[in-house]
Amino acid sequence: MRAVVLGTGMIGTTVVSELAKFPTIESVTAVDGIEVSVEKCLEIAANPKVIGQVASLQTEDDIAKVLKDADVAVACLPHSLSLPAIKAAISAKCHLVDLVGSKIEEKMELDVAAKEAGVIIMPGCGVAPGITNFLAAQGIELLDEADEAVMICGGIPRFPVPPLWYQVVFRLESVLGLYTRPALAAENGELVELPPLSGLEKLTFPDPVGQCEAVITDAHSTAYTLKDKVKKLYEKTVRYEGHWNKMGTLAELGFLDDKPLEIDGHYITPRAFAEKVLSPKLQGSSKEDITVVRVEVSGIKNGNPTKYTWEMVDLYDHERNITSMAKTTALPAMLLANWIAQGKINAVGIVPIEKVIINEHFDPFVEELKSLGIEIAFKEEVLV
Repeated sequence: MRAVVLGTGMIGTTVVSELAKFPTIESVTAVDGIEVSVEKCLEIAANPKVIGQVASLQTEDDIAKVLKDADVAVACLPHSLSLPAIKAAISAKCHLVDLVGSKIEEKMELDVAAKEAGVIIMPGCGVAPGITNFLAAQGIELLDEADEAVMICGGIPRFPVPPLWYQVVFRLESVLGLYTRPALAAENGELVELPPLSGLEKLTFPDPVGQCEAVITDAHSTAYTLKDKVKKLYEKTVRYEGHWNKMGTLAELGFLDDKPLEIDGHYITPRAFAEKVLSPKLQGSSKEDITVVRVEVSGIKNGNPTKYTWEMVDLYDHERNITSMAKTTALPAMLLANWIAQGKINAVGIVPIEKVIINEHFDPFVEELKSLGIEIAFKEEVLV
């Protein structure tokens, strides 16, 4: 099959490099609007099956032109280009794995069009959303009656420095939304919105992480797909202690607002100003990072209160020379694209990952992730 990867940043380049290794993939076209980014991707991939293409990816038409001869694509694009990429894939009749999980309601409205085109569109296929989704879904499947599913994830620095104890490993624009946007969750079969930065709790991960804290953030597609299967479901994002309160103060004072302010005849949003001020404070002392995941699903199994826990502590990948966040985001999406190419996934329409990587698909997928360096530990507890 002919594959296309949209976007050649660190994540896109990782997808390109790994996807090209599979014999089912005839070629991988790495596409970006910046020539130097494409050239760097080709250099890192170092594979004759990889083809570079410099092209605009700013509109649905732009993306459709790139996808017209492709069989499967992986979108590693900003949130704003997720919907255009999905619409372009449908019009080009190209299967698509998308990293972005936001705007799931708008994406589900394209389900009929995707089915008519005979393609599968899989949104939210990174680490969170992505890995967390199918772990929660599998836990629910294993139980006779599911009471609660909690998805916990965070990308944190290996060597945190004050004052925020955090460093940006992808787009700061995306990160800032966590502090101001209400969080979608599910309770008793209904969708609910919880206040931003609510549910603050302390928790501990194995070394080298230690003490952390987490707040409730958006549960993406799982709030829709799993709400009728579990009584309560929500997601939390991890940071080191003290981070959430400091960012919460900035949000409360209006520094993260989107409404433009007039200053000496110029208009600027407080958030744009905050991005400029905060960006140098969020570079960290090292490029090394850690990605943590803990998914806990509790309920009844064989008449007994039971809890399933999956946990991952993933460090900077020195072999690939990429961040842990890039690796744990890129590799699930890359594997899904290959599974589509292999015919292992036969569904069509808009299909979130938690509808696919469960039951008979679950263990094989987790094993393939392990073979690529993403190890997820599992524990079952019968709570007497």
